[in-house]
Amino acid sequence: MKKILFIKLFVVVFTLFGICGNVFAQDEAFSKEDMVVNLGVGLGSYIGWSGYSTKVPFISSSFEYGLFDLFKKRATIGVGGYLAYTSSKYKGVEDWSYSDLIVGGRASFHFQFVEKLDTYIGLLLGYDIVSYGHKDANLGGSRFISSEFLGARYYLAKNFSIFGELGYGISPLEIGISFKF
Repeated sequence: MKKILFIKLFVVVFTLFGICGNVFAQDEAFSKEDMVVNLGVGLGSYIGWSGYSTKVPFISSSFEYGLFDLFKKRATIGVGGYLAYTSSKYKGVEDWSYSDLIVGGRASFHFQFVEKLDTYIGLLLGYDIVSYGHKDANLGGSRFISSEFLGARYYLAKNFSIFGELGYGISPLEIGISFKF
C-alpha cells in the first residue's frame, strides 16, 4: 500500500513539474561532480504518543555527490549520506525520555524539468537508533531501515537553494536550505 501511494505521488508531482515547464532547463541545477549539503527541519512526527514535548526538534542533514549525468545532462545519479536526530520528554507520574538518531546512505535520481528546480527520487538505507526510558529503565528499539523519498530543490542563487522532501526520515516532511559546492 505504501509503495503504491509513493508511486502515485511520484507520477503526479513529476507530471505537474513537466506541465509547468514544457521546455527542459538549460542550466543544470544538479549535475556530475556537484556536491550539495542539505540542512533541514522535520514537520510532522512518527511518534504516536500524546503528551510528549520536544527537547530537540526534528533536525536533519544530508550530503550528496553527483556521480554521472544521463540524457544529455538532463538527469543525474547522486549518492551521499543522511544524519538526523530528535529528542522528546514526557512529564507524568514518571518522567520518560525518547531520542531517535538515523544514520544512513542515500542514492537518488535527479531530473530537471524547469530552470532552477532540481526534482529527485531516491532510496535511503540506514540504521535507526531509538532510545526511550525513565530513571529506572533505559530501553531501545534500534533497527535497519530502508525507505523511498521524493524531493525538490529550488535554487534562489547559483549555489543556494531551499528544499523539501517527503518520505521516511526523521519525519514525514523535511524542509530546509541547501548549499552546492
